[in-house]
Amino acid sequence: MKGYEFCMPTATKKANKLIHEKSPYLLQHAYNPVDWFPWGDEAFTKAKVEDKPIFLSIGYSTCHWCHVMERESFEDEEVARILNRDFIAIKVDREERPDIDHIYMNVCHALTGHGGWPLTIIMTPEQKPFFAGTYFPKNDRMGMQGLLTILERVSNTWKNKRNELLDYGEKIIKAVNQTYDEYYIDLDVDIAEEVFTQFKYEFDSKYGGFGEAPKFPTPHNLYFLLRYWYNTGDDTALYMVEKTLDSMYKGGIYDHIGFGFSRYSTDKKWLVPHFEKMLYDNALLAIAYLEAYQTTKKQKYADIADEIFQYVLRDMTSPEGGFYSAEDADSEGEEGKFYVWTVEEIKEVLGEEAGTKYCSYFNITEKGNFEGKNIPNLINTDINEENIEFINTCRQKLFEHREKRIHPHKDDKILTAWNGLMIAAMAFGGRVLNNKKYIISAENAVKFIYEKLLRSDGRLLARYRNGESAFPAYADDYAFLTWGLIELYETTFKPEYLQRAIMLSEDLIKYFWDEKNGGLFVYGSDGEQLVSRPKEIYDGATPSANSVTALNFIRLSRLTGQQEYEKKADEILKAFCSSIANYPRGYIFALTALQYLQTLSKEVVIVTKTDDITEAKEMLDIINEDYRPFTLTLLYSSNNDIIKEISPFVSEYKAINGKTTAYICENYSCHAPLTDIDELRKMISN
Repeated sequence: MKGYEFCMPTATKKANKLIHEKSPYLLQHAYNPVDWFPWGDEAFTKAKVEDKPIFLSIGYSTCHWCHVMERESFEDEEVARILNRDFIAIKVDREERPDIDHIYMNVCHALTGHGGWPLTIIMTPEQKPFFAGTYFPKNDRMGMQGLLTILERVSNTWKNKRNELLDYGEKIIKAVNQTYDEYYIDLDVDIAEEVFTQFKYEFDSKYGGFGEAPKFPTPHNLYFLLRYWYNTGDDTALYMVEKTLDSMYKGGIYDHIGFGFSRYSTDKKWLVPHFEKMLYDNALLAIAYLEAYQTTKKQKYADIADEIFQYVLRDMTSPEGGFYSAEDADSEGEEGKFYVWTVEEIKEVLGEEAGTKYCSYFNITEKGNFEGKNIPNLINTDINEENIEFINTCRQKLFEHREKRIHPHKDDKILTAWNGLMIAAMAFGGRVLNNKKYIISAENAVKFIYEKLLRSDGRLLARYRNGESAFPAYADDYAFLTWGLIELYETTFKPEYLQRAIMLSEDLIKYFWDEKNGGLFVYGSDGEQLVSRPKEIYDGATPSANSVTALNFIRLSRLTGQQEYEKKADEILKAFCSSIANYPRGYIFALTALQYLQTLSKEVVIVTKTDDITEAKEMLDIINEDYRPFTLTLLYSSNNDIIKEISPFVSEYKAINGKTTAYICENYSCHAPLTDIDELRKMISN
């Protein structure tokens, strides 16, 4: 069995209005006794006509605590009776509607000081919230109010003291919509030093990572540190990156049987993960391991990136080429059940001798390290060359055995944003690892998006599932896909990818740009206009659209010679400069963009007689063999009209004496053209 689609009906169950949705998360609730509505006019009109407040529940299909709250409350007849009587209940998939989630998560943070999923909001029919929280048990428990208590209290207040709730809702919306008073601060090079010092303070020298449990991978922290090392030569930065990458891989957060990383670790050792696997984590982590490989030349980092890609191609790629969103932490109602082992089970699969040996390597004991069972890990083990063949043989046998278990639910919707991240990772991986399979995968995903997620008028869409594309794409979708296209261009040098990156960037400005204060709104001017239209620069589990776009614009400016893009990147950073300056640690990818602005970058134009990339392979291999985060490459031949149109400055570049020729520019000046490989290596490394 491969998981479940949604809770299947029985003779006594009746479908609610979610049954017609495509979201796996909404379908999971389609047979709840709660009369759920999807977000839309029908629900809000009904709330106004019946004079009822809105109960809004936001989550996603692989969210463990969303499942818990469903089992405890939303499948409960008593809870359903009150919700159906006194409220209009709405379910939202946060991955389909990040605009709605963003607004009400900000409300939750403002009212409670924390957030997370499931997100619970109670609001007026006009969408003005007056109550916020996350998970609630059905009944009062250990000082935590139960959902029944909350619903009864809110219902009574709505009937008897409604003005208090309405006034509170107005105040909250006013606060949410308040324009942040950004004031100009020059974000100079010292800010990188400040952040580096903070990383050193927070670094866990024993187990890697930063801060205490729970620990999140946050790969963009590592991108920043690698670039800091590149610019300064400070080996402490590189040590923190390597220690973290090594520790994450050794821990249980990495699936040593089937590959891929889980969302986060609940402990400081990286041992016990929250078992769900997200596409975006694995994309961003693959890039981090690839950059570490380029930097150190340590094969283990290349191997880990390769394993991540194997997992994605095997389990997370649709027959049509798009990438699925996530895999659940739960199977058969238990968190992690699919992933854990007993000593007896290991020996049953591998035999007594091999099983005993494998258990000793991977910390599998009779006592167990997770609720009486075992998460395979290498925390206390160093694997050497002699062990690798044995481990790989055992792993394959265990994998084949594990495949017979009931799999966690797979969220098979295809999100443009997260696909953009994996396209970037696959393209970069194909380039660094010289693996055509990954390049083809990235190209197939791009083809899928442009065939399935592009409206007839050219507007990008956000989600595809079961033949349906929906929701005007958000800023994240445009930003992350553009990132992927730039990486794919620098891997294949097919000009259409660079052309598409530019077209997406133009649409991003058209639909999302804040003409008054600069920066990008979360959702477009042509999307549903909600009670708030936020902008975001904070770099959380994924970097923000504003941060990624700033870096995209810098790269596009350098590749095309169009300074307008770099000006826009500067405007993005200025729009949020006081926020960044006040808490730079929260805006790491934005600082990565800033690093690019403040570093002497190199632009390399390789001129060939034809558009055949093989003519330039020797030169390209030299450029790609080392870590060069501030180097960009264009491939040009005189008959390539698209590149001439995109980057007019290349039109004067010639292949000297018919030989493949490299033109290297840095700091807005260009060196003499090169045809000699050794000279190129020397020049590119200076």
